[in-house]
Amino acid sequence: MPSTLAVLLVLELGLSQRSSTQKQMLSKPAIWVRPSFMIPKGRPAAIGCRGAGEAVEYQLLFEGGLFALERPKSPPVKNWVKFPIPAMTSHTAGQYRCSYRSGELWSELSDPLELVVTGLYDTPTLSVEPRSEVTSGENVTFRCQLATATSTFFLLKGGRSSRPQLRYGNLRAEFHLGPVTPVHRGTYRCFGSYNNHAWSFPSKPVKLLVKGDAGDTTFTPTEHTSSDYWDSYESTTGAQSQKDHFLWNHMVQNLIRLGLAVLVLVVLVGLLLEDWLHRRKSGERANRVSRRGCGRRLSTESPG
Repeated sequence: MPSTLAVLLVLELGLSQRSSTQKQMLSKPAIWVRPSFMIPKGRPAAIGCRGAGEAVEYQLLFEGGLFALERPKSPPVKNWVKFPIPAMTSHTAGQYRCSYRSGELWSELSDPLELVVTGLYDTPTLSVEPRSEVTSGENVTFRCQLATATSTFFLLKGGRSSRPQLRYGNLRAEFHLGPVTPVHRGTYRCFGSYNNHAWSFPSKPVKLLVKGDAGDTTFTPTEHTSSDYWDSYESTTGAQSQKDHFLWNHMVQNLIRLGLAVLVLVVLVGLLLEDWLHRRKSGERANRVSRRGCGRRLSTESPG
């Protein structure tokens, strides 16, 4: 019986320690980049990392090694930091992760963030067959070609939610789409590359127009995209963007409330001061009147 009790005590102690350790684990931080995950050579960029709780220090890892350390700024910005990249090169393109420290504990690493540098090689040529205006249900082929031999090609459709398609090739690569639907409409560009993080200049844009259904004789309009969409893409989740927007609105609302409170306080102080001055003047008038009355009585009572 004593041995059984000792075993139960050891198990309970182990479970309590494990539970305590789990409570001390810090949540995974969020990581993003602006203005885009594709950055032209020589252009600046900034990587953001957001932690939870009272984070006191952040570290940025590049390809598994320490890249930079940063401490959060004073309130109201306490739970995120920015790691600037002054000029993008092939040496700063690659995979990034971040983590943060609260007390003596470091959080787990964030999800990986892949940064690409563009503008390192020749400009490829992009074409589409059978034509750029097709009917829903047809098959389409994009052909990307470079004059200089490469190893990999990427095709990217304009829009924040798009992800590059990869094909291997020497001088040319083909990207087959189909049967196409109106979802495929948009502006496409291609890149050549020797690795996943160093890309060529972008090709000229090619717009794909897709007719919605067989009875429709007009082509659906292309989606609204910027001609420099790779400079406007942000590698962050919609939830994180909504969280940033909420935090900003909350801070603005607090500042407005604080301003109104200060204004009300100033008005109250002004009213109290005005009331005090009015009471003081009334008291002074009453004293003067009282002194005049006393003077008159004394003059009438004195012998003539």
